[in-house]
Amino acid sequence: MTTDTPARLLQLLSLLQTPREWPGGELADRLRVSRRTVRRDIDRLRELGYPVQATKGSDGGYRLVAGKAMPPLVLDDEEAVAIAVGLRAGAGHALEGVDEASVRALAKLEQVLPARLRHRVSTLQAATTPLTSGDGASIAPETLTVIASAVAGHERLRFAYRAKDGTGSRRLTEPHRLVSTGRRWYLVAYDLERDDWRTFRVDRVGEPFATGTRFAPREVPQGDAAEYLRRSIQRHQETYAFEVTFQAPAEAVAAQLPAWFERPEPTPGGCRLRSVTGDPVEWLAVRLAVLGHEFTVHSPSELVQCVHELGGRLARAGAGAGAQAATGTGTEAEAAAGRGAEAAVAAGGARGAAEPGAAAEPGGNG
Repeated sequence: MTTDTPARLLQLLSLLQTPREWPGGELADRLRVSRRTVRRDIDRLRELGYPVQATKGSDGGYRLVAGKAMPPLVLDDEEAVAIAVGLRAGAGHALEGVDEASVRALAKLEQVLPARLRHRVSTLQAATTPLTSGDGASIAPETLTVIASAVAGHERLRFAYRAKDGTGSRRLTEPHRLVSTGRRWYLVAYDLERDDWRTFRVDRVGEPFATGTRFAPREVPQGDAAEYLRRSIQRHQETYAFEVTFQAPAEAVAAQLPAWFERPEPTPGGCRLRSVTGDPVEWLAVRLAVLGHEFTVHSPSELVQCVHELGGRLARAGAGAGAQAATGTGTEAEAAAGRGAEAAVAAGGARGAAEPGAAAEPGGNG
C-alpha cells in the first residue's frame, strides 16, 4: 500500500494518462487503497487542474479527458526517451513548423531527464541516420537547448562563432530569440563587445554556454525578432522586389509564407504580395507553386519567365511516356501539353512542384 499521498497521486495520474477508462475498483486494487481513498485522490487531481471525468453505474469509472489548459504530464522511461528523440530529430534541422517552442520543450525535458535516459537518447540518435529533404545544415540539439535555456532565463551567453569567410571569434551576448526561417536557425542577440544587435546562424555557433549572469531584456529593433532578422537579411545580400497576386484569402497565404516576407494585402477575390528576397528566381518560383493556390506573377520579368518555363516543364513531365505511346505522336502531344500548361501558367496557374534541394541563404550579420 502506498501511504505517501504525493507518490500515490503521481501513480494514479500515470494510470489515468493511459487512454482508457479505469473502474474505481481496479484503481483501488492497483494502488492498494480503498475506493473512498481513490475518490478523494481524484478530487485532489481535479483541484490541481487535471480534468478527470467520472461515469456512474456498474461499468463506470474514471478517465482523463481534454481540458481548457495543458496539465503536467507524467511519463515513463520509454515515453520520455521517445519524445526526446523526436524533438531532437526535429530541432536539429530548421524544418518549418518546428519553431522555438519545440526547442524550449526539448530543453525542459532534457533538464529533468535522468542520466541513464539521457545516455539512451544520445545512443539511439547516434545509431540512426535521418533522411531529410532540407538543405539547411544540421545542428547539435545540445546547442539549441543551451541557447533556448539562456533565452528563457535571460542569461548572458558566450560562444565561438565562425563567420561566412571562415574567420573565428568569441562572442558574449544577451540572447533575445531563436528564429527559424524554415531552412536554418538564427539567434537574434545583443553583442556586448560590439555594443549592437546581431544575428547569428546557429549552425556556425560552437561551444555555447550560459554564464549565469542575468540581464534585463532590451527592446529589439523593429520590435520583433523575426522582423529584425528579415531586414538584416535584406541588408546583407543582393535582393530584388517581386509582386504576385493569389486567388486565395490573405490569411491563408500569409500562414504559408516564410517569416521574412511581407504580409499579403487583401484584394477583391484574393490578395497581393509585394516583398523582397535574395533567393534565386528558380527557388522563389517553386516556393510560390507549392503553396497550392492559383497565382499570377507581375514582376520581375525574370520571375515571370521562370514560372512560365516551370509550368511547361512540369506539364511535359506529367504527360508521361504512356500518353505518347497511346497517341503515337509523342512529340506533338508533348508540344500541345507544353503550350497548354504555359498558357495556364501565364494566366496564373502553377501548382505541385517539389521544393529544390538547395538555395542561397544569408549568413547573418554576426
